[in-house]
Amino acid sequence: MPKVVAKPEVCIGCHLCEIWCAVAHSRTRDILKAFKYEKKKPVPRIVVDENLPECFAIQCRHCDEPNCVFACISGALYKDTETGKVLHDESKCVGCLSCVMACPYGSIVIDFEEKKIVKCDLCEGLEFPTCVKMCPNNALVYISGGEE
Repeated sequence: MPKVVAKPEVCIGCHLCEIWCAVAHSRTRDILKAFKYEKKKPVPRIVVDENLPECFAIQCRHCDEPNCVFACISGALYKDTETGKVLHDESKCVGCLSCVMACPYGSIVIDFEEKKIVKCDLCEGLEFPTCVKMCPNNALVYISGGEE
């Protein structure tokens, strides 16, 4: 299954992965326009947890048997059988947050403005996850599937 793996031993807690994730999921995909001019501010799907000196980026693991999908009462979360990704259909989300409680990794983010969730989609439509591409310290590694 494809996923992003964090390396806490080199993460410096700069939060650039959060910023670039938000930009990648913004309407304009432009860092200045996304944060300064877009009415609905983009929400990152990755969160850096800091307990200094330790920092750790938390993102969806795209589990083989995802608890979030089993907990989703509306069918908004599903496992793509071809790619192995756990994806979210925003139009079906009712904002019950059952998935947030079911995820053992705490990787599902609440979009308080929309009263729904957002989660990592490994930058669906892009060749490579933006958080990995933009990490200045190579603290994130993309595993496309099959390898560990």
